Amino acid sequence: MVRILGIESSCDETAAAIVTSDGELSASVVASQIDTHSKYGGVVPELASREHLRAIGPVVRGALEQARLGWDDIDAIAVTAGPGLVGSLLVGLTYAKAVCLVRGLPLIGVNHIEGHIHAVLLEARQCGAEIELPALALVASGGHTHLFEVSERMTYRLLGKTRDDAAGEAYDKVAKLLGFGYPGGPVLDKLAPYGDADGLALPISKMKGNALDFSFSGLKTAMLRWVQAHDMEGEIVTRRALMKLHPHPTVEQWLAVTPQTTLDAVAAFQRVVVEELLRRVGRAVEETAARSVIISGGVACNAGLRASAQSGRLMCPVYFPAPHLSTDNAAMIAAAAVPRFLRGEFDDLTLKAQANLTLA
Repeated sequence: MVRILGIESSCDETAAAIVTSDGELSASVVASQIDTHSKYGGVVPELASREHLRAIGPVVRGALEQARLGWDDIDAIAVTAGPGLVGSLLVGLTYAKAVCLVRGLPLIGVNHIEGHIHAVLLEARQCGAEIELPALALVASGGHTHLFEVSERMTYRLLGKTRDDAAGEAYDKVAKLLGFGYPGGPVLDKLAPYGDADGLALPISKMKGNALDFSFSGLKTAMLRWVQAHDMEGEIVTRRALMKLHPHPTVEQWLAVTPQTTLDAVAAFQRVVVEELLRRVGRAVEETAARSVIISGGVACNAGLRASAQSGRLMCPVYFPAPHLSTDNAAMIAAAAVPRFLRGEFDDLTLKAQANLTLA
């Protein structure tokens, strides 16, 4: 049995995990930087790099301790090589190279987006489920919105991608606009059920060219215009004051400072984002031979997206990872490295961090 230690540091989470060749997740440790970046309303790249430097040693040691293993039990190191913030990537990559050099272990560079796809495959394997291929894979997060066709040989063909904001980025920007802080996507998801999703007419994107591409800038602009037209400064100030008293407000606390009209706007926004995502996935199902749909990335935690995708509208089985495997983690990086290890495909110490690394 092979044990691979994965390291993930592409954005604002420092993570380490150990995955075996038979699909066992022996350990998974994640150090979040949310409290560091929330005061700035988004990820600050320089601060992210510094926090990774602070956390990477303890996080890797924590994973080994959690699995009750030593370095002699590890067969390879897998690390995110891109895409992501280059400074953040370099921390994880440099640490991985140092371990491989000292311990004489093979190095495997992993594409972060491919890792998100393997998070679903890893969990399915643990549950004894089999995801039929070819499949469609939607990776939706704060930094990515990509739609791939996944072949029986686990090769990838890019079908569509966002032309502007990623889906998770749109959530966070609209949440910040409305005074819900950062990261605001989970807050909007929790509040959406309390609003009327048809209470506000918002635009569906219409673009020339590839019909499977995504765009959220028009929706974001529509929300900005709505806020400007409704004199919302008072309630936004009230919500910001709430966050100063309670850094992580409960749903009840948010509801107490959010009028029904704003809740309706939140529900309408979520309805359109979910429709934008699933309309393209549905079209791709019709145009390809896909037998399954995989949805991963941070936005895969969204309850509205999960409910709509699993309602039967996509005409084939839909698979999501558990929330802890949806957001950035190292288990997905180690899992994506297992097939490469078994094929003997390794990287040398010249492996570079690539902020814009593509898949397919």
